Amino acid sequence: MFVTFFTITATNVGGGYINGTAEMMAMSGLAMTVAPFGYTLSLFIAGIFYAPKMRRSNYVTVFDPFQIKYGRRVGGLLFFPELCGGLFWTAAILSALGTTVAIILGISDIVAIIVSACVAVFYTFLGGLLSVAYTDVIQLIFMLAGLLLAFPFALHHPSVDMSRVSDTWRGKVDVSNLGSYIDICFMVVFGGIPWQIYYQRVLACRTAESARLASIFAAIFCLALAVPPATIGLIGAAADWNQTSYDGPIPLPESKYNVILPMVLNYLCPLPIAVVGIGVVAAAVMSSADSCVLSTGTVFAKNIYTDIFRRKASDREQIWVMRIAIVIVGIVGTGLAIKANTIYGLFILCSDLMYVVVFPQLTCVLWFAPSNTYGCILGYLVALLGRILSGEPILGLPVILKFPMYDETLGQRFPFRTTTMLISFATITGVSLLTNCLFNRGIVPLKYDIFKCIGKEPARRRQMQRGEGILDKNCDDGVGMTQTNDEGDKKAPIFDLSGDL
Repeated sequence: MFVTFFTITATNVGGGYINGTAEMMAMSGLAMTVAPFGYTLSLFIAGIFYAPKMRRSNYVTVFDPFQIKYGRRVGGLLFFPELCGGLFWTAAILSALGTTVAIILGISDIVAIIVSACVAVFYTFLGGLLSVAYTDVIQLIFMLAGLLLAFPFALHHPSVDMSRVSDTWRGKVDVSNLGSYIDICFMVVFGGIPWQIYYQRVLACRTAESARLASIFAAIFCLALAVPPATIGLIGAAADWNQTSYDGPIPLPESKYNVILPMVLNYLCPLPIAVVGIGVVAAAVMSSADSCVLSTGTVFAKNIYTDIFRRKASDREQIWVMRIAIVIVGIVGTGLAIKANTIYGLFILCSDLMYVVVFPQLTCVLWFAPSNTYGCILGYLVALLGRILSGEPILGLPVILKFPMYDETLGQRFPFRTTTMLISFATITGVSLLTNCLFNRGIVPLKYDIFKCIGKEPARRRQMQRGEGILDKNCDDGVGMTQTNDEGDKKAPIFDLSGDL
């Protein structure tokens, strides 16, 4: 539980977390800095409700319940939102490290991001889940010590006068944009729940109770770790940059706020402290980057490659597929990091599809017994299509589906993400109940059940509920790889795809 607590905390408190928090505190104040509070609350909810249920069922990845209940290929569809979220998260944290190194060492942003990505991918390529978990413990300790060391020096710099932000640090919510604000709040809370990067840790816990306690403790610590970067962001907003060696435009343009944390470290702290600051951001990035690309690679190797295309793949083959996926995710994430102009925007965006598409699916597959393949597919298509048509300025997607209160300048002001998520929820439950009724009452003959999901429970699901965790790659419904011992709740994977046998 101790290691799980540290690795969950270190994974969440990455470069996007600390740099993004500083960025929004400096630019818009506390009211608009919703990500630290939202992701902390999502850890509480996931730890209390979702993680114990997943752990008791002996799942290996977050996509196992989908493939067990809906079938291997249908469950694999849900990998797409996870892949997009992982790419955005990787881009956010690589951008955070790259911009920090670029400012303090005086090199090109692009060079810094590429070098940082190569280090992170190489480190992850060689390491497995155990090495990632235990290095997270060390990285979190250094991260905390470095942040606590840096901000007192910056706070007492002669150019800093905190009275300049005494009236603005709280921030305020624009009433005309309240719908969009509520939408983002819900997105970061519930969009932070269905992440494989989180379940990769809690599903490796010895018991469901240790998974719950580790999640709760990690949530508390994550919120506490938002205080130092938030303070650094306020220091950056309160500084008179004319009194420093900074020679850029003053007042700071909006494009500069995404690098406010490294600017404070570089211009308001002594050089040794600035160097320590690089270590802080590097530790934060490494603890999240390795976890992010590892989780994406693991899901691709197990739930996509093995369970759909190569069901007789050897263990070594799966591991190499996972490593290749890690490299590809790192390359694409690097490209996004180079193109992005906001770390906080990427940090928020990574939960978008997870909230709209995956959250209602995960909730239904765990707690709504009548859900079936037909509801899953239609709910997935409705959510994905609705989100794409709603547009996304960060990605340059045009707005085709305009919700009420749409403004040509401000964009979507209606909580369109939450609306799309609820429509998807209603589609899953409604279509599942309707198809169950049609087939079970004989209105539609069972021979037209093309997915073979009505009237009989998959054999693998019955085995899981009885605690019979067996490995059978030849079973259409079997995807889990677990073993059972005499201690009931203490069931662990036979092997871990991210490490050696």
